[in-house]
Amino acid sequence: MSWKKALSLSLAVIFLCAVLAGCGGAKTTTPAEKALRIAIDADPTGLDPRKSSSITDFYVEKQMYEGLTAVNAKGEIVPAVAERWEVSPDGLKYVFHLRADAKWSNGDPVTAQDFEYAWKSALDPKLAVPMANYLYYLKNGEKYYKNQAGADDIGVKAVDDRTLEVTLEQPTAFFLSLMSFATYFPIHKKTAEANPDWTKDPKTMVCNGPFQITEWAHNSKIELVKNDKYWDAGKVKIGKVVFIVCDNAATAVSMFETNQIDISNVPPPSGELERLQKENKAKIFPLIGTYFYIFNTQKAPFDNVKVRKAFQLAIDRSAIVTNITKGGQQPALGFVPLGLSDARPGEDFRKVGGELYKDNDIETARKLLAEAGYPGGKGLPPVALLYNTGDVHKVLAEAIQDMWKKNLGVEVTLTNQEWKVFLQTRKNGDYQVARHNWVGDYLDPMTFIDLWDTSEAKKNSAFYANAEYARLVRLAQTSVDQAARMKAMHEAEKIIIDDAMIMPIYFQSSIVLEKPNVKGVLRDTLSSMYLKEAYWE
Repeated sequence: MSWKKALSLSLAVIFLCAVLAGCGGAKTTTPAEKALRIAIDADPTGLDPRKSSSITDFYVEKQMYEGLTAVNAKGEIVPAVAERWEVSPDGLKYVFHLRADAKWSNGDPVTAQDFEYAWKSALDPKLAVPMANYLYYLKNGEKYYKNQAGADDIGVKAVDDRTLEVTLEQPTAFFLSLMSFATYFPIHKKTAEANPDWTKDPKTMVCNGPFQITEWAHNSKIELVKNDKYWDAGKVKIGKVVFIVCDNAATAVSMFETNQIDISNVPPPSGELERLQKENKAKIFPLIGTYFYIFNTQKAPFDNVKVRKAFQLAIDRSAIVTNITKGGQQPALGFVPLGLSDARPGEDFRKVGGELYKDNDIETARKLLAEAGYPGGKGLPPVALLYNTGDVHKVLAEAIQDMWKKNLGVEVTLTNQEWKVFLQTRKNGDYQVARHNWVGDYLDPMTFIDLWDTSEAKKNSAFYANAEYARLVRLAQTSVDQAARMKAMHEAEKIIIDDAMIMPIYFQSSIVLEKPNVKGVLRDTLSSMYLKEAYWE
């Protein structure tokens, strides 16, 4: 064969390969390259773990960051950044030993100083961390937050780069569980000190978890890629994760069924749930969470406990879970949900506490409203219910609006707001009744009981204070006697129900749409989702 013919044949082959590549025929996507697309119902409020307080924040952050401990598939606490630890006999001192191969996404080692900096800065009132009280378990943590102690007095100290010494205010049975919670995640000290706005640009975000962020188009999507510097990167099989913001349940179902997303954490419309379950598309997981409404105790007419109690009693929770939510939820006749242990092994806190009021108690509700001076709802000031945009919230609000009208003779207007605006409105107290829900952060009833623990009404979104309630919470926090702790928490729960500063509606479940070829996604009963070991089958 002449060199001219050989050259012509080679050029033809090269041209053919180029055409095939241009048509997608020469390149196939490997499992590691295939993006895992997940729908979430709101844009995160931010991605600084110190400042986060919503489930959507945590969905993303728990892929980007890792604490001293983690949770395994059995719900057990296991080593993460800390490879081991020791606890003093009195339960007040913990010494964590960080693994040598723990690194940030920029290649720097994760140090004990990063944890000390993160925790101390989160307790600085100037940072306005919404969940700073979670750090009050540290010795002098609360005193520092209230300007009654110095930063050096806080019970966290980097002994050296890989040794972190922690001293607590009192023995805390669930402290190791807290170490896997976002408020206790480390922060890359050098980055945060050099650039206070480091979380505003993906290019300046430094992470220590399985994934790192590459793009954040607000109210649209967040893209993460595998963090090759992560100490356990060998177990990370997914190369890219895309969180897609979608606050419309029907749209999320449509995107799932047309293969635009692989997982939806947006609960589907209740009318679709039965079909989706039969088609093996929807999965229901247990969840330690309560969906409820909150009353602004400082605004008329809800500054009157009898009015609050009337509204609390005048709804049919059984009808709501049977006819509206339809996803394995249960009527909430208390605040603390099922799934948390009481003092004795095998006992459930909710079952021991029992039902704290009667569901759909219309007779009592009408009587209380009349005693408050508003018989049949006459003379009651205008009432507005605030909820954040979302199909489930809208349908529930309309159903409860109808129940209050039918059972109390009360006209209630509905207002919905975008998630971040809604959170700020509720925080500011610019509402009368507002939607709320709480999913536990650790496996102890205290994760629900201490939510309103303050003697200052301005410190919580219900603007509620009760000295006896606060005393009982403190007793439960400081006691080492499990029976005494649980007794105090049962009494504290009864106070907030009797004061009717909240209106529990149902105990939640987690309803997820997930493709059958997505495997290895870990979910716990506290709503956390871990993609570290997720893979395509």
